[in-house]
Amino acid sequence: MKKLFAFALLSMVALGTVSAQTVDLRRKITVSGTAETEITPDIIYVSISLKEYFENGNNKKRVDISTLENQLFAAVQKAGFSKEHLTISNLNSWANTTGKKKNPDFLASRQYLLKVSDLNKLDQILSGVDSKGIQSTGIQSYDYSKMEELKKELKVKALKAAKEKATYMVEALGGTLGNVLEIQDGGDSPMQPVMYRNYAMKAEAADMAGGDADLDFKKIKLSFTVNTVFEIK
Repeated sequence: MKKLFAFALLSMVALGTVSAQTVDLRRKITVSGTAETEITPDIIYVSISLKEYFENGNNKKRVDISTLENQLFAAVQKAGFSKEHLTISNLNSWANTTGKKKNPDFLASRQYLLKVSDLNKLDQILSGVDSKGIQSTGIQSYDYSKMEELKKELKVKALKAAKEKATYMVEALGGTLGNVLEIQDGGDSPMQPVMYRNYAMKAEAADMAGGDADLDFKKIKLSFTVNTVFEIK
C-alpha cells in the first residue's frame, strides 16, 4: 500500500514537472494600436479673487467685500448660472473679523470658484462686478462632460487599429491572422495641457465692460493605446 501511494505521488510530481515545462509553440505577433481625437473642454473652473478697496484713495470710503460679493452673485445669475456654480474656495476670515478690528485699513479678500461651460460668459459676468474690486482671475481646472464615453470609443478604435496593423503585417508574409490571445490597456492618457489665452485682472485694470477678452479654449488632444497579441495561423 505504501509503495502504491509513493508511486502515485511520484507520478503526480513528474506530471507537474512536465506541465510546467510545456512551451507555447503557437506563432504570435505583438502589435499596438492607437486612436486619438481633439476636443474642447466643456467644464471649466475659473478662480475669481475679490478684494476690498478704498475709493479715490480715501481710506474712509471703503468698498466692502460684501458689496463686491453681491455684485458677483447677481452677475452669475444674470448670465444664466445657478448659485451652485459659484462657491467660495478660500475665505480670509481673519480679514473679515479680527483683521478689521485690529487694523481698520486692512482690506479683506475672498476667492471663488466658478463652474462654466462657455468662457465667453465670463466676460459678461465680470462686467457686472466693480473692476477695481477684482484682484485676479484664472483657469484652475477643466474637464469634458462625456469623457468616459469618449474613452470607450477611442479604446475600441485603438483595438481595431491594432488588429488592422497585425493583419496586413501577417498577410505580407503569406500568413493568416488568428484569434487575439492577449489585450493590454495602455492606460488613460491625461489631457494635454490646455492652450488658452491668459486672462488676469488686477484692481487697477480697466473696466471690463469696455474690454474685449478672447477666452476660447483651443482644441486639446486625447490619445489612447492598446497592446495586443494575435495568433498567426
